[in-house]
Amino acid sequence: MLSKIQIAQRIAQELQNGWYVNLGIGIPTLVANYIPEGMEVEFQSENGILGMGSFPTEENIDADLVNAGKQTITALPGASYFDSATSFAMIRGQHVQLTVLGAMEVSENGDIANWKIPGKMVKGMGGAMDLVASAENIIVAMMHTNKRGESKILTKCSLPLTGVGCVKKIVTNLAVLEVVKGGFKLLERAPDVSVEDIQKATEGNLIIDGVIPEMRF
Repeated sequence: MLSKIQIAQRIAQELQNGWYVNLGIGIPTLVANYIPEGMEVEFQSENGILGMGSFPTEENIDADLVNAGKQTITALPGASYFDSATSFAMIRGQHVQLTVLGAMEVSENGDIANWKIPGKMVKGMGGAMDLVASAENIIVAMMHTNKRGESKILTKCSLPLTGVGCVKKIVTNLAVLEVVKGGFKLLERAPDVSVEDIQKATEGNLIIDGVIPEMRF
């Protein structure tokens, strides 16, 4: 199975030169550390930064420079800072080519639940509602099952939804899945993880077409 770092490394392979990319809280923030060599990508944070770099070392940490998840970050040369209204205008105006989000559940028709567990105190849905409503390309980074071993890749989400029919692809610790009509198409499997392992861990309809290759790093 993949570690959280390896999930981020695999998602980094989906980046394309010149893209503007928004990274959600959690595993997605790690993607900024693994941009393919020679590629230029502009990471956008909804709190008003364009041009985020990787996480800082102790030598170059700046406590005032944070992403939307309040993690300290670095800024690349030429990075810009702006107010929240401008940031969300970029998102709502569909000027971001890729959004990477974490999730607690994803359904086989691309619904995502990633903001609330009933009975637990939360401040609100936050910027996720704008991202899922506006983004044309959403990749989810998540663990395939919860701590009880229950699938988070479902026929239908049980938790309150953040967005409906918006997820295009999922990278978990077990597999790379594409959301297609009728379910989850299995594209790749984690090293030393079998198709049968993935089937057992997936509640939603898993579509298997031919030989499924292992992920490559």
